[in-house]
Amino acid sequence: MKFLLTALLFPILSLASNITTREMPLDKMQEQNREITRLAAAELSKSLPQTIDKHTKLTKVEAQDTVLVYTYEIDAAPKSDAQIKEEDHTRMQEAITYGVCSSSQRFLKANIAIRYIYNSAHSKNELFRFDIESKSCENLK
Repeated sequence: MKFLLTALLFPILSLASNITTREMPLDKMQEQNREITRLAAAELSKSLPQTIDKHTKLTKVEAQDTVLVYTYEIDAAPKSDAQIKEEDHTRMQEAITYGVCSSSQRFLKANIAIRYIYNSAHSKNELFRFDIESKSCENLK
């Protein structure tokens, strides 16, 4: 899946890469970042919903200003929402932050943040929300 996402986003990532090397006014850069975020969300949305693993499905990708938002559903029955929040939060936050910092540097360097939202497949309640931006990657091991 990572290869497919990279292949689909290569032209958009190239544009994001160019932003960091050009001299341009801040308002123009932010406008261009919003457009990159919108284009990336539109391209990624074409293949949704997408099963990630036996417990996780990617249901939506959207642009919110300069934040690329991925929304997932978790089906971890028989665990309750409270159990999932308590037992899985730290592990998931670390794994997601590491993964985004490893695979999405062009977005992060272009000041495009990435948000992961995980909802319960059963209750539809939000379980986790992780916001990753460039500074999130500074202290990774």
